[in-house]
Amino acid sequence: MRHRVLLGVAAFALICGPAQAAQGLDGATMSLFWAIPFCGILLSIALGPLLFAHWWHPHYGKAAAFWGAAALIPMLLTFGASTSAAALFHTLALEYVPFILMLFALFTAAGGLVVRGNLHGSPAFNTGFLLVGSLLASVIGTTGAAMVLIRPLIRANDNRIHNAHVFVFFIFLVANIGGSLTPLGDPPLFLGFLRGVEFFWTTTHLFTEMVFMLVCLLAIFYVLDLYLYKKEGVTRDPTPDTETFNVTGLINLALIAMAIAAIIISGIWKPGLDVTVLGIKLELQNVMREVTMIVVGLASVWFTKREDREANGFEWEPLIEVAKLFAAIFISIIPVMAMLHAGKQGVFAPIVALVTHADGSANPAAYFWATGLLSSFLDNAPTYLVFFELAGGNPAVLMTKEAATLVAISLGAVFMGANTYIGNAPNFMVYSIARGAGVKMPSFFGYMAWSGAILLPLFALMTFVFLR
Repeated sequence: MRHRVLLGVAAFALICGPAQAAQGLDGATMSLFWAIPFCGILLSIALGPLLFAHWWHPHYGKAAAFWGAAALIPMLLTFGASTSAAALFHTLALEYVPFILMLFALFTAAGGLVVRGNLHGSPAFNTGFLLVGSLLASVIGTTGAAMVLIRPLIRANDNRIHNAHVFVFFIFLVANIGGSLTPLGDPPLFLGFLRGVEFFWTTTHLFTEMVFMLVCLLAIFYVLDLYLYKKEGVTRDPTPDTETFNVTGLINLALIAMAIAAIIISGIWKPGLDVTVLGIKLELQNVMREVTMIVVGLASVWFTKREDREANGFEWEPLIEVAKLFAAIFISIIPVMAMLHAGKQGVFAPIVALVTHADGSANPAAYFWATGLLSSFLDNAPTYLVFFELAGGNPAVLMTKEAATLVAISLGAVFMGANTYIGNAPNFMVYSIARGAGVKMPSFFGYMAWSGAILLPLFALMTFVFLR
């Protein structure tokens, strides 16, 4: 079936032939109805697992196919096969495929890296663990860092009476805020990198805000954890110290380094060689990057021992789910991007007014909160793209003249993904793993009480200090 689908897609591309890029869609003539599929897939992702869990998990692929078709078919009927095919394959080849291949490489390699041994969750250890995890998140991604570290942290705190707060802060820091320094850290920043944002731009421009949040959250956590630790007293550790602390599956460290090197090189090496396929210009450095991602993933599968993957509870389903759902997201966002390109001439003119000052200049604080609040309940990667386009979509301008705007968009997408369990992919994965291990994790709204009491005041203070 998969082969037939791929052949059908290829045949459709050959029939349509080369055409204009995604900008060929006239966003100024499009109404808000074109945004329904995009909103539909995001709301399905947000509410499906919560309200229709029994149906959602075996059938989310059908929901993705429905919303993808709901966006693609009207494009074909309205703009014709040539223009629609160009927009579709431009998005798939230059954005979706690189995005999925990076996730494939890092997810697979991180899943083969195992931290063994029983640790002891004292306040000092937990705080240091969160610090290391936060820094690691910008190197191997929030998903990779969360999946590598969540089980050792569970074992370290399995003797604690009150331990849910440890994993709440783990979501805050390791699964979200820690991934703000490189495009490897969080999917929104990687999409920005694919759009032309330089690899180390986020490192230099988001560093101060990231350190501010890191210091504040670690300080709050240490005080809270110390209070609860002293209140509990000495408790029996259910995990015996029968296994010394060590790390196995180290081949995956080299593979992760290879993936990181490929991404960095693709951003700084510009040989000027490219090939045009079906009207899409594929640059050599990007092709080499995608080939490297495939090699890294396959090498990890081949060289990692089965017992290491089993020790990590590794399974392919999370990656499959992301691949299917994001295919629908990237397809349904095409008309939304076209409407955003229309600016004040399109239906999103009121949003343009909301995030701009009276003189027409961008309002960084408004961009931060608008991007962040939507990222809290919708997926933060496409939300980043929406506001990236709303700010003009020109990376050269956004990195220089409008740097404050791009900083605000990046901070909102990455930081406020921590506001809910559904703001970023690792959040719900951490929740599920911790709950399965017996941790009494807060409910959906219980978690929002934590984030509302801790994160929102810090975001408000950060806005006042850095985003005025």
